[in-house]
Amino acid sequence: MPASRRPASRATFTFFGQIRPDSFAEFAAHRAARLSIALDTIAVDATAARLRVAGAPDLVDAFEMALSLGPADCLVREVERNDND
Repeated sequence: MPASRRPASRATFTFFGQIRPDSFAEFAAHRAARLSIALDTIAVDATAARLRVAGAPDLVDAFEMALSLGPADCLVREVERNDND
């Protein structure tokens, strides 16, 4: 089945590391918009960011990868992913 026809995927991510809350939240919102996925920011502080997303499965995976690598002023050391039904 083509990616555009697969059901939406939902996941909750917790990114752990050295997080600059404003920068990370802005970066997450920008990436979610570029990937056309829904974003719900649950909590962001200096050590972790918890985000819930929904969209095409490949784009949810791309969001995880993008947030693992950026923004430049944050250092993500670990990611927990919980796929929601």
